[in-house]
Amino acid sequence: MSLSDPAVITCAISGAIANRDQCPAIPYTPEEYGAEARRIVDEGGVHIHIHARRPDGSPSHEVEDYRAIREAIVAEVGDRAIVNFSTGTLGVSVEQRVAYLAAGRPEVAALNMGSLTYAKYSSSRRAFVFDFVFANPFAEIVALLEAMRDLGIKPEHECFDLGHVGSLQPLVDMGLLQAPLHADFVMGVLGGAPATARNLAAMADNLAEAWPGERHHWGVIGIGRAQWPMIASALSLGGSVRVGLEDNFYLPDGTMARSNGELIARARRLTEDCGRRPATVQEARSLLGLGEPVAAG
Repeated sequence: MSLSDPAVITCAISGAIANRDQCPAIPYTPEEYGAEARRIVDEGGVHIHIHARRPDGSPSHEVEDYRAIREAIVAEVGDRAIVNFSTGTLGVSVEQRVAYLAAGRPEVAALNMGSLTYAKYSSSRRAFVFDFVFANPFAEIVALLEAMRDLGIKPEHECFDLGHVGSLQPLVDMGLLQAPLHADFVMGVLGGAPATARNLAAMADNLAEAWPGERHHWGVIGIGRAQWPMIASALSLGGSVRVGLEDNFYLPDGTMARSNGELIARARRLTEDCGRRPATVQEARSLLGLGEPVAAG
C-alpha cells in the first residue's frame, strides 16, 4: 500500500464487552445496529465489524442474533458497506463460530492470528484490572480458514504482535490464503504490540515479507487513547484505519462520542487532513480482494 491508495475506513460498531453504563451509544438490538450502520455509511465508513449482542446487550454467538443484525444492517445500507463478523472469543467452539458464519455469510470475517496474555493495568492501583490468556492456537486458525475458504469469506488477519504477522507465512505455504492478504494491526493492548509508529511500520513491513511479490492491504486498530495517534501514523504510512465504539468511546478532544457516526466523521476528516482520500465501498472491495457480496443463508 502507498499514500496514493485510498484509505478504507472501518467501524467496529459495538464490541462484546463494554455496555451502556460506560457509553450510552453502544447498540444492542438489530434495529439499533442498523441505525448505527446508516450513520457510519453516511459519514464515509465502508466496512463494518460486528460482534453480536442480544437485545438486552449481552454478548451472543448464536446464529439468529448474527443473522438478525446482518439483515438489519443490509436493510438500512444495502451494499454500501462491507459486513465483517468477528470470530474472536473465549470458550466458544470452532463449530459454533462456523455456524454463524455460514448462516450470516459476511463478506469478511476477523481472525485472531495468535495467542497472547491480554491484560489491563492500573497505574493508580499498581495492579492489573484483568489478566487472561487469549488462546488462538494454529489448529483453530486453520479450521476457521478452511471454513472461510469453503464459504467464500475473506479473512481479516488481526495481528496483536509482530509474531502474529509472522504466523501468516506457514498458512500461505499451506495454500490456505489467497492474495491479497488483508490484515489489521491491533496496537495498544497490554500483552501485544505497544502503540508506536515504529512498531506499526515494522508490522507493515513484515506483512509484505509474509508473501513477497504480492500487494496486500493493511490497517490499524488503535485501542483506547492510542486510537487517534495510531490512525495518524497509519495514514502517513499508506495504511487504512478503524474506529468505533468497540475500540474507543472518545473523540480526539476527549468528548464521548454520541454515535459511531461521530467517530467515523472524525476519522474521515483526519484522513483528508493527511492528504489521503477515503475509499469508496467499491474501492474497498478491490483493495481487500473481495468478489460480489453473497446473500445470507
